[in-house]
Amino acid sequence: MSKSTILIVTNDTTASETDGQRGWVSGVQQRLAKAVEIPVSVLEDNMTSFLEAAGRLFQQADRQIGTQSDLQLDEVELQVEISGKGEVKLVAGGEATGKGTITLKFKRPS
Repeated sequence: MSKSTILIVTNDTTASETDGQRGWVSGVQQRLAKAVEIPVSVLEDNMTSFLEAAGRLFQQADRQIGTQSDLQLDEVELQVEISGKGEVKLVAGGEATGKGTITLKFKRPS
């Protein structure tokens, strides 16, 4: 592994890996972890895009709240997952159970 790549352990499967298979074999294949080397630049680009989009969403929420009351958005916690392709995905609610996630916590400066 070079310094310009990062190793990601994933259980991602593609449709072609499991299509048409029956019985326990497909279940085992779906659960097998594999290590994938991803260029750090790909992960940086995807994380930057994700954070920019999240930032716009929370700026909009801040503006909406500000016009309707004296409340202020003070803290946001998001869980993200990195795919075997380096994609940064927002994990919704209870779907994070049992999966490796990264928690991003944003708090306003005091």
